[in-house]
Amino acid sequence: VFCFAVTLVALFDGKTTMWKGVPSWLAMIIFFILMSVVGMLEAMQIAFFAVAKFTPEERGDSKFQKLTCQLLFKGDGKNLPGFMIGRQLMVVSCMFFIARVTSVSIPEGGSNIFNVPDGVQEFFNTGLLGALITTIVASIAWQLVASAFPLAFLANPITYIFLRICLLFEASGICHGAWV
Repeated sequence: VFCFAVTLVALFDGKTTMWKGVPSWLAMIIFFILMSVVGMLEAMQIAFFAVAKFTPEERGDSKFQKLTCQLLFKGDGKNLPGFMIGRQLMVVSCMFFIARVTSVSIPEGGSNIFNVPDGVQEFFNTGLLGALITTIVASIAWQLVASAFPLAFLANPITYIFLRICLLFEASGICHGAWV
């Protein structure tokens, strides 16, 4: 909670590395959307590896569970590793924007966030608070839920859409060297 408080106060006070043309309210909305996208991608990775151990009959009965598993496990088995490559591209892309929001930058002569001493402000400026937010909220929490309920993630239509997008990123060839 403290990490969010510092980050959001910095964002709305104009003390982050967010581009000047982006309003704070819009940056906050995009920030939470991208955190959810990263979380979903992290969860998908866990869920996909969990259901890889299941028999086809155990992989669920819903339309999107079937569509996702058919796409993920079809053919010569390259779609699961292909998803992992495309997933990484999506996560990195999201992180560039998230880092802009969570990186605290006090202008020369500006006041510290919450009027903390300079040493504490230097700690805020390291980016560690943003790293904690993304690690816990956009990664670990989603992974824990996915490990407990992998079939629920497969039933979500967004999972299927994101799988398609990740496979499209991988098919673009931008990270073709990852197959070496």
